[in-house]
Amino acid sequence: MRSRPNLLLLRFALLWRLAKRAPRRAWRALAAPSRVAAAAEPAHLLPPALRTEIFADADALARLRPIWDELIERTGLDHPFLTHDWISSWWDAFGRGRELRVVAVFSGERCIAIAPLMLGTTRVCGISMRSLELVGNEHTPRSGFIVAERSDEVFRAILEALHGLGRRWEVLVLSQLAAGSQTEAELQRLAKQAGILTGIWRAPPSPRMELRGSWSEYLKSLKAKQRTNLRNRLNRLRRVGPIELEEICGGAQLEAALDDGVRIEGAAWKSAAETAIGSRPEPNRFYRRFAESAARRGWLSLHFLKVGGKRVAFSYGLRFRNTLYLVKQGYDPAYAAASPSQVLCALMFEEAFKRGESALDFLGADEPWKREWTSESQANSWLYLFQPGLRARPLHFAKFHLLPAVRSRLPDAWSSKPEREAKRETG
Repeated sequence: MRSRPNLLLLRFALLWRLAKRAPRRAWRALAAPSRVAAAAEPAHLLPPALRTEIFADADALARLRPIWDELIERTGLDHPFLTHDWISSWWDAFGRGRELRVVAVFSGERCIAIAPLMLGTTRVCGISMRSLELVGNEHTPRSGFIVAERSDEVFRAILEALHGLGRRWEVLVLSQLAAGSQTEAELQRLAKQAGILTGIWRAPPSPRMELRGSWSEYLKSLKAKQRTNLRNRLNRLRRVGPIELEEICGGAQLEAALDDGVRIEGAAWKSAAETAIGSRPEPNRFYRRFAESAARRGWLSLHFLKVGGKRVAFSYGLRFRNTLYLVKQGYDPAYAAASPSQVLCALMFEEAFKRGESALDFLGADEPWKREWTSESQANSWLYLFQPGLRARPLHFAKFHLLPAVRSRLPDAWSSKPEREAKRETG
């Protein structure tokens, strides 16, 4: 009797041979239902027909700013990671070697949706594929499409525009979507209707904390051990010198504050792991450029924990829609015994309660130090859509059936670098 892995391998081989028969008309079928529906309505009752435009360079992206900003306000987007400021800063720092393909959907002269995409390459099961992806990388905690209205027609129009790019791409990869988001749900539904292969990878949940009541009430809700640990950490630091929370939101102090923050953020393990802001030129350029934009917008919140006048812990934060987003954190390892990052969090969180902010979003992976503060989280996912073609069906089967079966038997051997780093506890 053959084992399950052997049967999976045989199925993979069979799918590879059958892939040449994959239908190539599926993407064209996506637009048909909306056209049939339109034909049933009198012309005078129909809304304006949708049209799409693709913006393919940095100058075109810059011209989109007023339209983009207005769309963000109209949709009430609850995070800053799809704003024009974030996307343009990212493209300036990381865009080299990729081709911009931002799809904008218009109803008449009014923009009602934007899909910030780029052409490049990605690896699926170790095999390089031409890809169309959301603008972003490991420094992008949330993403998706921005849709204000007429969502069913909008997603059809976007997919039709992407089909028009032809063989420039083989797989569409939409990373860091909020699980169950409109983008995920609509694209899966439309792809299923057309018989297009899709796959979902569920990312580790991202801790988040809704702020209810007062700071003192929140402290009482924590475990007794955590409250004791926090008092002990504060006492250790107070023996060194007075403790102070410092916040920089812009102005003449910003450049020097960023210099200090980047140094502190990479001082412990992050530089060696190449996840620190200053570990490479591209992230350093990105976080500094976006800090300038965020400061002008009133979003930036750089926090420092000072002990005896010295900055010993740092948080690169953003205030957006009454939520504090913790983008990057770090600490001076000389003070590790007192967990300065956790002390900084305590002071920031107390301030957030007093300011009347509605939530704290830790972003990133589900790490132990974050779980000291909250049990709440937001699930994120990656959505894959495969163009019909020679490699689509076997690679889809390998990624979403074969590899999960192997990983379930050998979880440690197949854990990814982000998953391994998520197990690391910070100071």
